[in-house]
Amino acid sequence: MTEGVALIGLHRPEHRNAIDLPMARALRDTVAEARRLSKLGAVVLFGHGTEFCVGGDLQEFSAAADRGALVGELATTAHDAVLELRSLPAPLISAVHGACAGGGLGFALAADLVVAEHTARFVVAYTAAGLTPDCGVSWVLPRLVGPPRANDLILTNRELDGADAERLGMVSRVVESGTAYEHAIQLARSLADGPRPALAESTRLVRSANGRSLEAHLQAEADSIVSVARTRDAGERIAAVLQKGFRSSSPNESTK
Repeated sequence: MTEGVALIGLHRPEHRNAIDLPMARALRDTVAEARRLSKLGAVVLFGHGTEFCVGGDLQEFSAAADRGALVGELATTAHDAVLELRSLPAPLISAVHGACAGGGLGFALAADLVVAEHTARFVVAYTAAGLTPDCGVSWVLPRLVGPPRANDLILTNRELDGADAERLGMVSRVVESGTAYEHAIQLARSLADGPRPALAESTRLVRSANGRSLEAHLQAEADSIVSVARTRDAGERIAAVLQKGFRSSSPNESTK
């Protein structure tokens, strides 16, 4: 970890970062280790080599004596990795270049912010191999793009580039080819230099919003802002804003 930023790389470049059991276990364990780091300000998830991640290792599936058992163990392990990613106590940024497919799409969309190159290629891919989604893809896509578009992407395997994915709400920012990693690092550093308690709590609120009623979520917001307001960081930042002469305004406030 450097300057409060942890870097987590998918590292099977010779296989286009296809997910096998060792890789899924390594991701799960690495994220769990990052979650325990003190002074964690942001995390960047990226892929080594030419692709972010092409999904499950189909060659490994094909060679398995018991394909169902292998796929089941891989899915369970990869799902543990997704839950670890969603539990990080700091904003998570995925930097996407090249292909982002199958389980790799699930990993990328587990992030709070997705930075993608305009030449990135997003495709669900499962049904092309006669399989069904895992790694949270069928959970997150309807929440991001709506059920009709999620069905379109899952059932037809329509490929999206970075701009298409941004337009549908899957991507936070689109950047030039070859720059996703650098942009993600810069963004992570700016977040790590920011109000860490507020950013961590804000990401936690957004991650949990879909699982609560409005009433329950309003209470969670109230609890959160009270907790953060009591931190030294909030006190210092409020004082700094006031010192700069910031003056809040509202539509009902007259201008003199």
